[in-house]
Amino acid sequence: MDVEPDMISNLPGHIIDKILSLLSIKDAVRMSILSSKWRFKWVTLPCLVFDNQCVSISSQDQTLVKNKLVNIVDHVLLLYSGPIHRFRLSHRDFLGCSDIDRWILYLSRTPIREFILEIWKGQHYKLPSCLYNCQSLIHLELFNALLKPPPMFKGFMSLKSLDLQHIIMAQDAFENLISNCPLLERLTLMNFDGFTHLNIHAPNLQFFDTGGVFYDVNFTNTVLLATVSIGLYADIKNDKNLVDGNSSNLLKFFAHLPRIQKLEIQSYFLKYLAAGNVPRKLPVPCIDLAHLSIRINFNSLEEKLAALCLLQSSPNLQELEMLARPETQTALGTETNLCNEEARWNFSFAHLRVVKITGIPGVGPQLDFINFLLANSPVLEKMTVKPASGEGGWELVKELLRFRRASVRAEIVYLAP
Repeated sequence: MDVEPDMISNLPGHIIDKILSLLSIKDAVRMSILSSKWRFKWVTLPCLVFDNQCVSISSQDQTLVKNKLVNIVDHVLLLYSGPIHRFRLSHRDFLGCSDIDRWILYLSRTPIREFILEIWKGQHYKLPSCLYNCQSLIHLELFNALLKPPPMFKGFMSLKSLDLQHIIMAQDAFENLISNCPLLERLTLMNFDGFTHLNIHAPNLQFFDTGGVFYDVNFTNTVLLATVSIGLYADIKNDKNLVDGNSSNLLKFFAHLPRIQKLEIQSYFLKYLAAGNVPRKLPVPCIDLAHLSIRINFNSLEEKLAALCLLQSSPNLQELEMLARPETQTALGTETNLCNEEARWNFSFAHLRVVKITGIPGVGPQLDFINFLLANSPVLEKMTVKPASGEGGWELVKELLRFRRASVRAEIVYLAP
């Protein structure tokens, strides 16, 4: 009698590895019962992920969750025999504990390339000093952590991607970390404490995404930076923004961004850029900038002039998004009419194809800006307008239809809130 061939056992090794890499640790271990060839395959997987799929407990008992997860991680690391390239610990109900120190010490003795630690509950977890010995790291991601690098720390020489969220770190430690990662290409900073000046010195940086409360931003040696998303989450007074006698935040911010391609200005950051003397145009245009998103207070002349400066300095802009940021009170003495400025800053958006306007409060000063864009965008294809509420919607539609369009193909789309 012919015996059916064991297709599972005869799968090539790289196919088995690929299948196991798509599974959770728990399921990968379970697969070891399929055949003798699969039995110890999981102990050589280069990527270890311990999350809610690994330990699914409905109990709210933090001690029970901790003990079960600690036992699983300890068991896996005890039997593990291959190189660990990626380690991720992210369980929604797991608090920071001393057991993490042991695991990081173990990993520091391996050629770890990616380390992701997300502590979703409890206090900031203080990272052990052995983490800073992981010189093979390419990607480091930390959530809810306290970073205190030892004095002898000289940076991560191989690190290309750094993601820090809800972290605490001293100002000098932050600056030393960034400047001592010479290969750093991607940097994400969200909701940080301990430093208020974002001094970024990174010659290979290409992507920068940040959101938090800070006083100042300084780029140095960032000529490759192409994508920037930056949000200032608090209304910091202008006198704090203009440090070191600087007369223009706009000029300072763009001085080291010659290759910027995509820029997102969120929350109060445009107000920061508008502090000081707003030039009509940047001395060096942003010739590569194709996508621009701005959150703006349309009642502020300073912010509108800052936005116009950016637009005039972006000759190849293709897509523009403007999100209204409502303010309770317009600054004293502020004029909202742009007519005089339009006459003085007469220019055309030669490549602008798509415009999105969101959150405007019906008719008001923002219509001057919309009118200006329509009248000076000869290749515009589509403008989408979505007000903050339905109040005054019909009046807004009538005004939009009345505006002259430089582009015969321009389509205006009104979206109900």
